[in-house]
Amino acid sequence: MNAVHTETALESFDADWQEWHAAHERQRAHPHGFLAVTHLHWLGSDPAQLDGAPGTWSVEADVVRVVLAAGESLQRDGRELNTAAGATLEFGPIEERGGINLVSGETVIELAKRGGEYIVRPRHPANTLLRNYQGTPAYTPDAAYAVRGTFVPFEAPRPTAVGAAVEGIQHVYEAPGEIRFTLAGQDLALTAFNGHAPGSLSVLFTDRTSGRTTYAANRSLSVVPAADGSVLLDFNRAVNLPCAYTDLATCPLPPAENRLRVAIEAGEKIPYERQDEQ
Repeated sequence: MNAVHTETALESFDADWQEWHAAHERQRAHPHGFLAVTHLHWLGSDPAQLDGAPGTWSVEADVVRVVLAAGESLQRDGRELNTAAGATLEFGPIEERGGINLVSGETVIELAKRGGEYIVRPRHPANTLLRNYQGTPAYTPDAAYAVRGTFVPFEAPRPTAVGAAVEGIQHVYEAPGEIRFTLAGQDLALTAFNGHAPGSLSVLFTDRTSGRTTYAANRSLSVVPAADGSVLLDFNRAVNLPCAYTDLATCPLPPAENRLRVAIEAGEKIPYERQDEQ
């Protein structure tokens, strides 16, 4: 490839990254995204009123009960769930890492299950973290950190327990295999979990930049293997998880084998909101 073609390819690589990251930032700054979370409540069997949510909440035998007084509003899919005289509502069971969204005025109330426990997270567009969000700093795109690898399936998916950004819970994911690749002259491997989109994989990792220029606990990269197992690991698209911005997140930590001993100077850096904590 001559110099002109190389320069054109690099310009295209940079432009594609800029477009992708702008779209990711728009999604992150959604009025009811995780930057809008105002509280994190862990439900128990004793009924309790929760800041940011109407009613009295409790959970028992995998069923969440919400008691609403007259005049309190809680909607699901645009339908009011309360009555003029008040109402007792029941939700569940909810599968692990699943959840539903309820609405009260401008607040979206996430009811979810994490680490075997039920949580309630109100999300309001006026939350200070969202209002003051400045965007996320990132390394300048570098094609040297877009490397080819191979997805190698395990004989059977492996249940893999990992820690969480909050103490006291564990996440268990099914790991269908590992991705093997070479970077900085080193042969490396990353355990992969099933991704959100069909056919995709999610990789959680740390590296030698973690806690220095990138967030200490984790970063995430989504990949899609081809039919022959080949995969592109573009670390320029490594992103922060919600726990990089707020203590009201329950994000998983990488498995021990995904703590890489190379510096991956690509992808998103420590958010401005956390830079004084590193």
